[in-house]
Amino acid sequence: QVQLLESGGGLVQPGGSLRLSCAASGSISSVNAMGWYRQAPGKQRELVAVFTSDDSTNYADSVKGRFTISRDNTKNTVYLQMNSLKPEDTAVYYCNVRFGVGIIFESWGQGTQVTVSS
Repeated sequence: QVQLLESGGGLVQPGGSLRLSCAASGSISSVNAMGWYRQAPGKQRELVAVFTSDDSTNYADSVKGRFTISRDNTKNTVYLQMNSLKPEDTAVYYCNVRFGVGIIFESWGQGTQVTVSS
């Protein structure tokens, strides 16, 4: 039983910054991947940034150089630092974690709204 709680979303002007946090509660055995996805109205959910099983990172091309994913394993928290935000970054951002050994479980947060607008 794992619960993911996102926070840090809000309204920001283009060019501004936000830092999203995802706090995981419950028991997570072995994290295979943890990161952020986003979904804008009428669009498919897309990967934004993720830690893979070997602790490497993967970013969507659209956010490379602007977003940085980080984590604090002690706090079971993953962050997404978003700089130079653009209107097209507007979406609901979801935290995602895949964990387990052998059989892999997946959990999603409820999402946090990020709106980039003047």
